[in-house]
Amino acid sequence: MRPMKSPRKTSLLAVAALVIACAAILRSQSPAQDAQSNKPDTPAPVPGAQQPTPPDGQTPAPAPGQGRIVFSVNQVVVPVTVKDSSGRLVADLTKDEFRIFEDNVEQRVAYFSNEAFPLSMVVLIDNDLKIKDAEEVAASLRAILAGMSTVDEADVTRFDQFFHEGKGFTKNQDVLLTQIKRTAIDTEPSVAPPSPAMNNGPTINGHSATSDAPQVTGGMMQLKGQSTKALDDAVYSAAQLLKDRGRDRRKIIFLISDGANGIRTNTHSYKETVKELLRYGVSVYSVAVSSAYFERRFSRLVDYAHDTGGDVYFAAKRATMEELYSRVTEQARNQYTLAYTPQDTNAASDYHSIEIRIKREGLTVDARQGYYTGSAPR
Repeated sequence: MRPMKSPRKTSLLAVAALVIACAAILRSQSPAQDAQSNKPDTPAPVPGAQQPTPPDGQTPAPAPGQGRIVFSVNQVVVPVTVKDSSGRLVADLTKDEFRIFEDNVEQRVAYFSNEAFPLSMVVLIDNDLKIKDAEEVAASLRAILAGMSTVDEADVTRFDQFFHEGKGFTKNQDVLLTQIKRTAIDTEPSVAPPSPAMNNGPTINGHSATSDAPQVTGGMMQLKGQSTKALDDAVYSAAQLLKDRGRDRRKIIFLISDGANGIRTNTHSYKETVKELLRYGVSVYSVAVSSAYFERRFSRLVDYAHDTGGDVYFAAKRATMEELYSRVTEQARNQYTLAYTPQDTNAASDYHSIEIRIKREGLTVDARQGYYTGSAPR
């Protein structure tokens, strides 16, 4: 007869078999769990950060410029506008189609983007226009808001013989609309605070009867028929407002003027003003009012646009002016962005020229002409 196993041994064997079975099951599940745990965590959306565009156009892309672009302090950033023969923007170029030269030496493109950038914009309005021009500009200014996105910011300023600062930059379009409504556009410009050298007392032969100061009427003086409007000084002051707005934004001056400029009135020369614009990466987009076009008095507006990589538009009537406002903001926002670190150029030189070339034929390129040493556009 075979010996009978004891109940105690039988229980122990059953428990051992159960433990082995459970271990085998756990071992078979662990690889899947490990694989799941090793997946990278999906980060929660960061407020203000740019998210990938969903497929199939299920939801709209985020507003431009929500992501922050960081450039090295040694890099030169160059916004570039490309148009076809009909003046339409060309948006399908690739990095390999661009070549960039500094002081005639080709540079390596370290950064390329065709993404839209948010705008920081100083709206600079001529406060000394002819009556018809002033009325057309005043009636058209609200159209500026139509070309702005929710991440764009603007400051509404004016100029005549003096520069008149606005209320500061804001993205709030209701606030901007209020500022635009309150912007007084008049053929009688604002005057500076009274001083001993300027008075409006009784006169004898054009001179004050109570002092030797010449009689001055109105806010503007006329020097032998020449305008005393300080256009250069106004652009210079607008550049100072934009200098700290950041390299991850397009910095532009939206200049609406007839182009008249008093040479003797300005304290800053054209060359000095352009140097400041290039120093801070500011582009000038000019809208010439109708009298500037018909009287061929817009050369200063063209020069500022050309030298800073901006553009100039001519408005013969109010409807044209309103259309141009949107074109200006669209063009400024949707430029290509190139950046490079200068190599094999003379670091001791004060000024460095920039030239952008593209391989595709039949296109025109607008970009700033250069920059000054120690002041790569920021």
